Amino acid sequence: MAKQRTPDGPPPPPAVQKLRVQYARRGRLRHSSTRDFGRALERALRRSGVPMAYSAGFHPHPKISYANGAATGAASEAEYFEISVTEQVDPAAVAVALDEALPDGLDIITVVEAQPGALADRLQASRWQLAFPGVDPADLERAVAGFLAEEVVEVERMFKRGMKSYDARGPVIRADTGVREDGCAILTMVVRHTTPAVRPDDVLRAFAAVTSFAPPRSPIATRLAQGVWSSETESVADPLAID
Repeated sequence: MAKQRTPDGPPPPPAVQKLRVQYARRGRLRHSSTRDFGRALERALRRSGVPMAYSAGFHPHPKISYANGAATGAASEAEYFEISVTEQVDPAAVAVALDEALPDGLDIITVVEAQPGALADRLQASRWQLAFPGVDPADLERAVAGFLAEEVVEVERMFKRGMKSYDARGPVIRADTGVREDGCAILTMVVRHTTPAVRPDDVLRAFAAVTSFAPPRSPIATRLAQGVWSSETESVADPLAID
């Protein structure tokens, strides 16, 4: 049996602290993918001097984990990742350093020390806002009412293993329409995280299926928050709040 190779040199320093980071994806950067952000983040971590922990082996990688990123093309005020570091650091100082190192449009909101439990377990629902330029608010209101009146609305999406059909109605906890100060019709909705994830474009396809709603252009989708949905307060709880 061939002897297993081991990397030369000492093992990487162990991680002593884990940080949870909330960031926003704004403006033109909403078109960046998770992979694009990952490359930008690694460069920013090096420039800002964050003492990153690395994996062992022949090809060490910085210990970064991402959680439930929004689809490419959607803006977001509530994206999250975790990093492990080899020295105790001040989370507020890391937030400032990373924000300065990242390009405009990828903006650090807050950094906190990770609490026990998996971050993914706290990301159970998202609150979205969709803006519909050129749409009569009354038409949007009728589309939402028709959609909410259904128990199940099947939509289809292409996945790596082929086309898949799934329910876009069940995960939508609530949906409300309104009008911005500039007269633009808006939809605010809370969507539970499921597998597969129901995205804003899935909900729009469901609208079209039950009401023939067809906006003249794609809406601007922004994730406002994600966390644990509270039916008592009708809000999405901050996943970084200390228990």
